[in-house]
Amino acid sequence: MVLKILHTADWHIGQLFHEFDRTTEHKQFLNWLLKTLTEENIDVLLVSGDIFDISNPSAASIKIFYTFLSEATKANSDLQIIITAGNHDSASRLEAPKPLLESSNVHIIGVVEKDFDGKIEYEKLLVPIHDNSGSIKIWCLAIPFLRMGDYPTIADCTNPYTEGVTELYKEAFKYAENRKQEGQIIIAMGHLHTHHAEITELDKTERLIMGGVECIPATAFHSDIKYVALGHIHKAQKVGGQEHVRYSGSPLPMSFSELKYKHQVIIFDLDQEISNLKAIEIPLFVPLRRIPLSHQPLHEVINLLKQLPDEDSALEATPYLEVRVLLEGPEPALRHKIETALAGKKVKLAKIDVKYPASTQEAQEFVTPEKLNELKPIDVFGKTYQSRYNSEVPTEILQLFQQVAQEINQAAE
Repeated sequence: MVLKILHTADWHIGQLFHEFDRTTEHKQFLNWLLKTLTEENIDVLLVSGDIFDISNPSAASIKIFYTFLSEATKANSDLQIIITAGNHDSASRLEAPKPLLESSNVHIIGVVEKDFDGKIEYEKLLVPIHDNSGSIKIWCLAIPFLRMGDYPTIADCTNPYTEGVTELYKEAFKYAENRKQEGQIIIAMGHLHTHHAEITELDKTERLIMGGVECIPATAFHSDIKYVALGHIHKAQKVGGQEHVRYSGSPLPMSFSELKYKHQVIIFDLDQEISNLKAIEIPLFVPLRRIPLSHQPLHEVINLLKQLPDEDSALEATPYLEVRVLLEGPEPALRHKIETALAGKKVKLAKIDVKYPASTQEAQEFVTPEKLNELKPIDVFGKTYQSRYNSEVPTEILQLFQQVAQEINQAAE
């Protein structure tokens, strides 16, 4: 019997977009997902981590999540849901209602449990998926985000994280292989960073936890695993050129670097093999705008902003706006000037991205602690200013700095 599966991840419920609340957007996405589950006759929903944006989500965020689970299981009585914890989730908090939810075919795996001898209890990471007759059709390796101590320790290895995580997937597959009977197949879930994954600006700043050495090779997933549902990287993509190893990506744009991304969920049929795999694009509930597309002088940017639609325009949703400005030096009134130009415009000013002329220095100067001790505060200030703005400190700013430094010295005496 064929089962229809939907793969999604990285919901980040509760996330603020540059201080703007996204509650309405998350509700709109989950309402869309509810409709999609019904219209596509989905049998199994896989959610691969980062349900919430922070480990201690607000009561409102928790309510959004459990309201979705309640409505999804009521609308689709045979729906089976498997959820794993991501690095943003509290594994134990996410698992807390596990005994209650399992009666509704909702399985949440957050913690890697070990026995008295410290051995991983792989049976608790293995979730059976049933067909309409109640027979087990699929075994799912529901692996959450793995923290230090969760994965096996490999002696004399060069990369404890990569090799440890790879070993865990190897052992988990071996355990499932021994459990499965004829006609049953294995799939897997994971919340991790694979080699060669195409990452976003936010992935670079927030998701790479060990300086890039935590990458997991696609070969960590046994070739007999029919599908690997991944989360953690926000751009939807297949891994290592393999159709069955995929990131679904985040349902909402998480930064302006995702301006041109098509956010999606992955749907496929699974019998003995995958068939009819497709991506369904998620509507963009609040658009992103970047003005201008490349950094321009402030006076040009102001003129462009004044041409934006007014608040009473017929746009369906008020977009988030990133303003890109090219400056020659400090501009203390920058935000005020931009906000003045945007007065009455139908946009939400989320970010001002400032760029300065590229430095003419070929390389950054390395300052030793000894040399740093020899430098006076005004020397450090001058070097920092030169590095950032590629110009000498203006006389009036230099005079103000000297005045402040003198007042601090006098107060210290």
